[in-house]
Amino acid sequence: MSNSILNSLLLISVTQKASDLHLSSGEIPCIRINGQLQFITRDKLIAKELENELLKLLNDSQKNDLLQNKQIDFAYHHEEIGRFRVNIFYQYRGISAVFRVLNHQIPTLKEIGAPKVFNSLIQSDSGIILVTGATGSGKSTTLASLIQFINSTSAKHIITLEDPIEFIYQNDKSLIQQRELADFSTVLESILRQDPDIILFGELRNKQSIQAALTAAETGHLVLATLHTCSAIQTINRIIDIFPETSRNSIRTQLSNSLRAVISQKLVTNNNRRKASFEILINTPAVSNLINEGKIKQILSLMQTGQQYGMQIMHQD
Repeated sequence: MSNSILNSLLLISVTQKASDLHLSSGEIPCIRINGQLQFITRDKLIAKELENELLKLLNDSQKNDLLQNKQIDFAYHHEEIGRFRVNIFYQYRGISAVFRVLNHQIPTLKEIGAPKVFNSLIQSDSGIILVTGATGSGKSTTLASLIQFINSTSAKHIITLEDPIEFIYQNDKSLIQQRELADFSTVLESILRQDPDIILFGELRNKQSIQAALTAAETGHLVLATLHTCSAIQTINRIIDIFPETSRNSIRTQLSNSLRAVISQKLVTNNNRRKASFEILINTPAVSNLINEGKIKQILSLMQTGQQYGMQIMHQD
């Protein structure tokens, strides 16, 4: 496998409007289009040749990380083809990689079909907005659309903490500074000294990063973040349950005060097009009270009847 073949496969992924390219040792390359995998050649990939080409994409530090951890996440940019989020990993047949195609053009909120309540949510001065969903559900695109809306309408200082950096923003009315960090929880104090209005946490992966995001939201900043949860109720339970039982009362109070909204999404196929479907929880005083009292299950009924606040459950979208 040569570098030209790898670039050809990446180009096919982009021109066919695939979401992902899968390269696996000993297997035929395939791409994902509208949620379905499609094989794109007849030739199986030779493990050693694939490994040689993938390692060329990495610097020495990244190679060491891959060899030590047996996987690595990074962003790859090709001037003529596009930008990709890449995960390289080892499995029993050898090396494999997944290239997620990143759109050069960040879609607008209208283009992703975002409900109107998104526009008002993003104008909050503080608090935390969580965008949740399974892997590949479009969370990063939704976050990018929200940031781009702020960028085009408000003069804000936005700091993003990502691993890796995916979408590249061009400053418009806002100043956007993107940082590539694997561990967000250790840099909060220094971030707060950099005078941000808005902080984007690429993904809340553990207790430390969740605590950092809640603390930033409490200190008068608007925080945007993602979680791998599939519903608003599951998101709230996940945040609370990740902490030890002795501190859950304080976390419930902290969350009830700082939460602005939970946006849960999944991609559905309609007329051969992939579209995001949204579930929206708005933290009204009634919702805040239920969170504080630990009555999380009762929030669902408020979502079902809270259309006047912009709330909806998934099947209402």
